[in-house]
Amino acid sequence: MVNRTASAVLLVWLSAVPLATAQSADPPPSTSAREQEPVQVAPESPHRGFASTLVHQLGTDLKRIPRRNSLYWLAGGTALALAVHPADDEINERLAGSDFADAFFAPGKVLGSSPFVLSAAAATYIWGRTKSQPRVRHLGMDLIESTILAEGLTQLIKVAVRRDRPIHPDGSSNPGYSFPSGHATVTFAAATVLQQHLGWRAAVPTYLVASYVAMSRLHDNRHFASDVAFGAADGIIIGRAVTWHGRHFYAMPTMVPGGGALMVSLAQ
Repeated sequence: MVNRTASAVLLVWLSAVPLATAQSADPPPSTSAREQEPVQVAPESPHRGFASTLVHQLGTDLKRIPRRNSLYWLAGGTALALAVHPADDEINERLAGSDFADAFFAPGKVLGSSPFVLSAAAATYIWGRTKSQPRVRHLGMDLIESTILAEGLTQLIKVAVRRDRPIHPDGSSNPGYSFPSGHATVTFAAATVLQQHLGWRAAVPTYLVASYVAMSRLHDNRHFASDVAFGAADGIIIGRAVTWHGRHFYAMPTMVPGGGALMVSLAQ
């Protein structure tokens, strides 16, 4: 019963992420209540090329990750990972086994890979630059940054935690380390960047794709549920850090005596 409950919590959490992130990106009072304030276009320095701009912004983005808002997502992802950890093996067993599931989840391996996401990000940046579309260029650059940071931080955590991947049904082992899921981290980081740039309407399809990729890793027996739960939260933190230069506020639901409230903070 506990394992089934944990499985249901994981599925609900991954599906509810669009609503949570859309709420946390609600506009300040000066903005229309129906439209999210777009991420401001970062000015392109005439003294820096693509490589130097990327290196400079990656360093700046890393400094933005340790924020109070990041702690909320980190705490939530860690708590969920711990909650589903006892059901890790059972969840993988339930998601594996049918021809339909094999065909349905097959694209997830490619869609969530760093080379695929990075290629799409680079194509977006090139299009925006060649067509003189600053917002598209800016979106592409943020996607490139989020993918690099997601992959880099994931590999560091993997080496530090050194958790073995799930064992195949035939008893053979998977190479590499399992925690956290790189596919989940990369796709949730990209989904967050898209949501921050394009508004809450973009959150639903982008996070659904990210959730699909995360679930595919369980079906493929490459990760445990706790791996993708933490990876999703890690990706959201990275995506919000990368786009923080265009945000002067954040909002988070919080508990207060006698009920709940939406805490809004104005910041640079």
